Amino acid sequence: MSLEKIYGVHAVEALLRHHPKRVKQVWLAEGRSEPRVQALVELANENRVAIGQAERREMDAWVEGVHQGVVADVSPSQVWGEAMLDELLDRTEGAPLLLVLDGVTDPHNLGACLRSADAAGALAVIVPKDKSATLTPVVRKVACGAAEVIPLVAVTNLARTLEKLQQRGLWVVGTAGEAEVSIYDQDLTGPTILIMGAEGKGMRRLTREHCDYLVHLPMAGSVSSLNVSVATGVCLFEAQRQRGAKAKTKK
Repeated sequence: MSLEKIYGVHAVEALLRHHPKRVKQVWLAEGRSEPRVQALVELANENRVAIGQAERREMDAWVEGVHQGVVADVSPSQVWGEAMLDELLDRTEGAPLLLVLDGVTDPHNLGACLRSADAAGALAVIVPKDKSATLTPVVRKVACGAAEVIPLVAVTNLARTLEKLQQRGLWVVGTAGEAEVSIYDQDLTGPTILIMGAEGKGMRRLTREHCDYLVHLPMAGSVSSLNVSVATGVCLFEAQRQRGAKAKTKK
């Protein structure tokens, strides 16, 4: 089985904390000894993961990106299948929040969306199998550990998946610039699927047809839209804000 190289302090630390059996070896750049690296070394030792040293120039050739002097050899990334959604929902209490990325292809955007989804308390991130970014070392680095915590679920037919989730009582809220209702006026406190469209193109027609509601993100400046990862963060945290406010009123 071939191994992947995951890099960056946060990404490697997250793997050691949540999936230590996947980490086969941790490589550190010569001379790195600051506290957060020492903490990572202790974590590796606790999980009996081998630690080696390498020259920075050698590590630069291993990965494309800023590795921060930390690289790990790990077993291949895991992307969940559609059956995982039923398992997650069966064991989830309260109103779940799911994020759908309809054709986001930039790995930096996917990584940032995973990070926001985890921080906002989303249950999972769903993507179509075709024409979408998937888990890569770049995605893991940008996600800063979130890729090891929040499930990324790749589905063959997104429209069919949405239908199944609707049958389970989830409401589908899609984002579209021409929508009349603002995200801030939409109730996001119930079981919700938030759909963000692809960079520049937005949602596909069939995806849009499966939405129960369409909302837009109000823009006060001269630009007409935000980067998809930024817009995703805004929408997710609006859902979190509404849910927090509702929980306070029940006390």
